[in-house]
Amino acid sequence: MNGLTQKERYNMEDLLEIVALLRDPENGCPWDKVQTHTSIRKNFIEETYEVADAIDLADASLLCEELGDVLLQVALHTRMEEEQGAFTFGDVCTGICKKLIYRHPHIFGDAGVQTPDEALQNWEALKRREKHREGAGDDLDSVPAALPALMRSRKVAKRAADHGFTYPDAQAAIADLEQELTELKQAVAQGSADVQQEELGDVLFSAANVSRFLDCDAEEALDAATVKFVRRFREMERLAAQQGCAVDDLSAAELDKLWKRAKEVFTSANRALKTYTQSLFGGLLQ
Repeated sequence: MNGLTQKERYNMEDLLEIVALLRDPENGCPWDKVQTHTSIRKNFIEETYEVADAIDLADASLLCEELGDVLLQVALHTRMEEEQGAFTFGDVCTGICKKLIYRHPHIFGDAGVQTPDEALQNWEALKRREKHREGAGDDLDSVPAALPALMRSRKVAKRAADHGFTYPDAQAAIADLEQELTELKQAVAQGSADVQQEELGDVLFSAANVSRFLDCDAEEALDAATVKFVRRFREMERLAAQQGCAVDDLSAAELDKLWKRAKEVFTSANRALKTYTQSLFGGLLQ
């Protein structure tokens, strides 16, 4: 194996060589050599989210590991195309380097950019020209369809807003959300599954649109709400156990009562923490 097993440290060339060995048609790994872009597509997405988790946990060791997993996915997909004679890893590196140089004329040229916002605006303008996005519709179409739906909807709405199609303020966006909720209620009353799904989608799209005016990320807001729900559910389960029963054994009314108690536990805890923090920093500032 060309001494690969004897090394203490490895580099990108080693990774590419290992992947090539794993993909070898005759002597490669039975699993690796039969994979395709489609079969490992979800793996790439999952590895990316694991990187995000490591970032959220502020765990440098885990981040290092997960970035390696993402790099493996890049190497695997590139190797598949190299086997077909389409492109090589060198082509991938060349492409991204050329892109970075082209989209940073304030670093590699004489363009004047002073602030992060100006740099981002310049990046988007150059990207639009590079991708031959001539009209507003092209900007909306170019948002990747594979993005999580909530994230995609916010990006689409943002690009529409860049072309002037937006609400005047947050209150107008919220009013539209309320209108969509009314239409969803009407669809539920009518009982048409197709219409209900359509109206629910409109509600979710409007909610994502509201997030732009609140200067918050809809995906992160929903994730935080999910975390909060799980914490409260576990507290509800703990309260049920104190009564000598499991949540599965309780009626809807009993579950609702425990849920409200669990919610109050966390509300009280948050109030106590806020009061303590205010008194602590208030004392320090005096």
